[in-house]
Amino acid sequence: MSASIEQRLTDLEVRLTFLDGTVQSLDATMAEQDRLLLDLRRELVRLRETLSGMQTAGQDARDEPPPPHY
Repeated sequence: MSASIEQRLTDLEVRLTFLDGTVQSLDATMAEQDRLLLDLRRELVRLRETLSGMQTAGQDARDEPPPPHY
């Protein structure tokens, strides 16, 4: 094999190694983002249920008197 072909092969291997590391890093980031999004969705559902429960119990924030400093 000529030196030129060996150098090109080495360069491709280096690039492939770099790209493989990048893909693994992006995969880990996507997995973390997916977990975070799932947690946020669960929290949103919980907050909606809490708010819905407050409204059905007649505890609308507009019905509350203003704080004493007004």
